[in-house]
Amino acid sequence: MTTSKPPIKDRFRGYFPVIIDVETSGFNAATDAILEIAAVTLKLDENGDFAPHSTFHEHVQPFEGANIEQAAIDFNGIDPFCALRGALDENTVFKNLCQHVRKHQKEADCQRSVIVAHNATFDQSFVNAALGRHNIKRSPFHPFVSFDTTSLSAIALGQTVLIKACQAAGIAFDQSEAHSALYDTQRTAELFCFIVNRYKNLGGWPLPNLIEN
Repeated sequence: MTTSKPPIKDRFRGYFPVIIDVETSGFNAATDAILEIAAVTLKLDENGDFAPHSTFHEHVQPFEGANIEQAAIDFNGIDPFCALRGALDENTVFKNLCQHVRKHQKEADCQRSVIVAHNATFDQSFVNAALGRHNIKRSPFHPFVSFDTTSLSAIALGQTVLIKACQAAGIAFDQSEAHSALYDTQRTAELFCFIVNRYKNLGGWPLPNLIEN
């Protein structure tokens, strides 16, 4: 029997891709606060194409002693201390995030999760810093492997800016919604799926030696 639909666990060497975006109070992961985080997990549809699946989204209270850069706040438009944000403490948010991701990782029979993000080093550094601050041992995320949609977009679409890459892929992007962790994560998930699915549909995946006969 021949199949062209390997399970997720066979697509990325046992890794479960999780699209992440953080909004922060600066650029230094060690000193600056995470103010908002969103994550989107993926599934395979009936055609063996990747599609967005579950969504996790929380506003985050700055950790005690966090640095707040006014320029960053002006850029993302977040008031860190506004009660109407409904923000949760960072420890709770990241424990809930890990639980959410582990659940879907297990369902996909994957060994570990890998962060997918636009300029992934930035988001991964903040996630790792938060996990370390709260001594969260059971993180599902690989500590240094990541998939960067900036690089993938440059190869597949000739673009590196998220909005331009989405436009090149035919993905609607509302500039007024940008710099919301939830919105950016959803668009990045669509972009990642577009690139991976296009590669498959052009004949690049699965590789011949992965097709069971």
